[in-house]
Amino acid sequence: MLLDGILSNTLKIGVVSSINAQLVKTNLAHAGNVSGHYVGKNRYGKGEVGELVLIEGQQSILLGRITEVSLPDRDRSEIAQDFSGVDQIDAIGFIRLLGSINPHTLKIAAGVSSYPRLGDRVYSAPGTFVSQIPLLISSGVDGKAPRVSLDLGHVSGDTGFPISVTPEKLFGRHCAILGSTGGGKSWTTSKLIQECRKFSSKVVLIDATGEYRSLNGADIAHCHLGEPVHRNQESIEISIPPTSFTEADFIALFQPSGKTQGPKLREAIKSLRLVSLAPDLFPNGIVPKVNQAKKTYREAMRRDNNASLVGKPSQPFDPKHLVRQVVQECCFPDGGADRLDRWGGASNELSYCSSLMTRIMSVMESHSLSCVFSADTNLPGIVKQLDYFLAGKKRLLRVCLSSIGYEFNAREVIANAIGRLLLQHARNGSFQKKPLIVMLDEAHNFLGKTLGTEDDMQTLDAFELIAKEGRKYGLNICLATQRPRDITEGVLSQMGTLLVHRLTNDRDREVVERACGEIDKSSAAFLPNLKQGEVAMVGVDFPIPVTIQIGRPSQPPISDGPSYQDMWLSE
Repeated sequence: MLLDGILSNTLKIGVVSSINAQLVKTNLAHAGNVSGHYVGKNRYGKGEVGELVLIEGQQSILLGRITEVSLPDRDRSEIAQDFSGVDQIDAIGFIRLLGSINPHTLKIAAGVSSYPRLGDRVYSAPGTFVSQIPLLISSGVDGKAPRVSLDLGHVSGDTGFPISVTPEKLFGRHCAILGSTGGGKSWTTSKLIQECRKFSSKVVLIDATGEYRSLNGADIAHCHLGEPVHRNQESIEISIPPTSFTEADFIALFQPSGKTQGPKLREAIKSLRLVSLAPDLFPNGIVPKVNQAKKTYREAMRRDNNASLVGKPSQPFDPKHLVRQVVQECCFPDGGADRLDRWGGASNELSYCSSLMTRIMSVMESHSLSCVFSADTNLPGIVKQLDYFLAGKKRLLRVCLSSIGYEFNAREVIANAIGRLLLQHARNGSFQKKPLIVMLDEAHNFLGKTLGTEDDMQTLDAFELIAKEGRKYGLNICLATQRPRDITEGVLSQMGTLLVHRLTNDRDREVVERACGEIDKSSAAFLPNLKQGEVAMVGVDFPIPVTIQIGRPSQPPISDGPSYQDMWLSE
């Protein structure tokens, strides 16, 4: 692409008439025309709001966006109800400067390298140039074409110019897909998955609602926790055993209250860990304490490295004995001044823990957590399923959570456990040679969650840790949410690329502005007006916001609601 090709006289729209630090005014030559112009088969507004334009400066070319078009007050009478177009009209366009273009390499950089002068010419940006902005930002016109690129769609407003982006720039610093309900987030997610599957990729999709059950192919592994209402025929049921949980997960589930329940629950967990480490000494599955001798307990603690392992948060234990063990913990620490080798009798702490034991039983019998506490022991565990996927040739692992309810914070805790398993694999070096992308749908349900009471507050931070440190291990995250305001600002600030669909809530737009300093208020002003499937791509590697019409995925998600037209027809 040559410089003469992007600054074509046929695309000239006006000249610069006023300049300040961020805004350039231009006299528009074609504002009086009732329609845009066609160059070849492609339409150009030549002075329409939202249009990308090029300003031919003295030392560089500036890229900008028209944010306003107006007439001086004295000339408003020229626009009457029967206005049918005038060649000569004194219209003014306001251009927000976005970046600078090197005239030799066409490489694009954020900021203004040199300001234009009065009389400099302004052109509509050619669609071929706009479609290459994602590539020109890094390489320039002389850069080699990437061997791997993802086809996202085409330049918004024109179907003739496709846009591609490399996975390094899209996922390399994490990615977030944001937008209000109905804006097209699910289609964008499906399109990204479709493009990733063209290559030797590894993607884990956390499907919160089951709408991606439409995905099919020999390169996909479907699995589900519990019994979803709608399921893919190829999906297999898996379990997430309690061994995948940590102490913090159990505390978040059981939510001990007061000053007694928390310490007793922790002591019970510690005792059950000792049982799992020395099962031959505790045949009944618990550590008996009420009026019992401490000899066996002390012997078990002296074995190997048990004294330190019982305090390890990730050390497994059998939770089905938890209520019985809590009862044993509610005793006096010794049998008296002359009986230090024994525990004492039951204390009144047992009455304080009665509500805790009731909650433990309710949680373990809950349908939403049947995949944890009541799962068939012959079902494959999620750890083994993940290992099969990473070692095999399949490119997408879809984990369906649609059957997991919200009672007892089951959905949040289970998703957090899955995120922690992925992070453990990353820290062990599993993704150094083949990076893994984890896509988290409905991310606002899982991130930034704090559970428990003031005495035992637990933060479910697995995906936040992935956002903060996963990149160095080859683990990248792609979030999709309709409520950006519910995602912590610390997590959004880690997202190097934002794909922003229509956002109608002011708070959501403010969050996006703060998270991505490259999108100013003028660019954010266009977000409520984006069409369905239209997305603004901004971020660290995309300092120039580019508006893209996402292409239709070959396997679109099943996200439509019931058809009242069909279901409400009377027989």
